[in-house]
Amino acid sequence: MISLAGKAALITGGSRGIGAAAVKLFAQAGADVIFSYNSAKEAAKQVEQEAAKHGTRVEAFKADAGKHEDNRKLVEHTIKRLGRLDILVPNAGVWNLEDLPIEKMTEKQWDDMIRINLKSVYSIVHFSVPQMIKQKSGKIIPISSTAGQRGESLHTHYGASKGGIISLTKGLSTELARHGILVNSVAPGWVATDMSNPVLDTKAGKKMAASVIPLGRAATAEEIAGPILFLASDFANFMTGEILNVNGGSVLCG
Repeated sequence: MISLAGKAALITGGSRGIGAAAVKLFAQAGADVIFSYNSAKEAAKQVEQEAAKHGTRVEAFKADAGKHEDNRKLVEHTIKRLGRLDILVPNAGVWNLEDLPIEKMTEKQWDDMIRINLKSVYSIVHFSVPQMIKQKSGKIIPISSTAGQRGESLHTHYGASKGGIISLTKGLSTELARHGILVNSVAPGWVATDMSNPVLDTKAGKKMAASVIPLGRAATAEEIAGPILFLASDFANFMTGEILNVNGGSVLCG
């Protein structure tokens, strides 16, 4: 079992899906974890209770990932409660179920997607890096997507936001290497979570998943959390600037 004993982690969007699976897995590996949620208070409480069973400190903190001031408060709270910050997982994000052609996409729809999915990563990293520089170490693991690698027709604002995360990961990796801070991204494909199940649970969705994913199905949230844990561990101490693809073979890129 990978050990994160003694590590302090911050995960955004930890009340459901990939984030919740990562919170639980990190706690199981021995890390103390602060995670954010926005509106799903009851779900956050449940994740907090389940993860805390492993004996580490696990706390939920209400914050809107797309708001700069909320991220400042979240990072300050994490450092105050845990004393340090070793691992940051900017995971919070949204996706729209409905197809949205570019000519019908409103300025607000574009701005909201970029604010929640991309600005949120810049913002939480902005406030976290000073502590990591002070420690001369850290792991930053933003969650991107296959959509950021191949584009996403009819969801172009989503693809653009995730492509921005990939570029940000690569830029930060060289910028922060001299401080001992490693930056790698996990890029999932289709994952069976509350966000995507309305599509995946339909007959057409199941057919789509079986046809475009060589392994024949969408991933579970736990199957994405595992690679995140790997990048947070000592086994990935000579990796930086990498995009770790976890997509069942649906997008093959180096």
